[in-house]
Amino acid sequence: MKEIQRISPVEFKTSPLKTEKRNNWEVVMEYSGEGGGPYLVDLSHKPRFDLQDAGLAARKPFGIGIPETFGSSVLENGILVNRMNRTQVSLYCLTGQDNTGLPDEPGFTDVTESTIFIALIGKEVFSICEKLTALDFMNPERKTPFLYQGPFSHVPCQIVTLSRDKETSGILLTCSRGYGRDMIHAVLHAGEEFSLKPAGENRFTSWIKNL
Repeated sequence: MKEIQRISPVEFKTSPLKTEKRNNWEVVMEYSGEGGGPYLVDLSHKPRFDLQDAGLAARKPFGIGIPETFGSSVLENGILVNRMNRTQVSLYCLTGQDNTGLPDEPGFTDVTESTIFIALIGKEVFSICEKLTALDFMNPERKTPFLYQGPFSHVPCQIVTLSRDKETSGILLTCSRGYGRDMIHAVLHAGEEFSLKPAGENRFTSWIKNL
């Protein structure tokens, strides 16, 4: 039987220098002309799940305790757990988890192929974000990592701020797959004055190791 070819909804007009075949995805590890940052990285191949349960307090997805406060996140063992509301949690597998399958437990939905998933990293990240949303990523009352659910370039999104340190600033963003082309165009256009460039997964891996 022919294997299913998984195709990212994100497309950059830049030539890949290095790619890997992984879990039926073609993953770009490095692009030509990445420059010195900031960077926009396609992570749409990374497994992502929603968990819905009225009794979230008793659940530990992938062995990780769920934050009690809505909008709080926790990053453990390469998995980011985001508390959305009373009954719902989103989970992003960020490092070493590309073959993670749907957990054999009730309440999980695999949303990997129905959404886009991108990282925006570099010291000018929040200047770029200011052009696309009114969400306050610099709110001192929010401790990183934290989740916002709101509009970004007029699109309903989940946005997680992982770092606000000047040199390692970065956010993760996910939204419906159908917005992929317009979202990428909007972000790259907003980042032109800051020399925002597409980058491969190697750039993201190096960045997250420094958090």
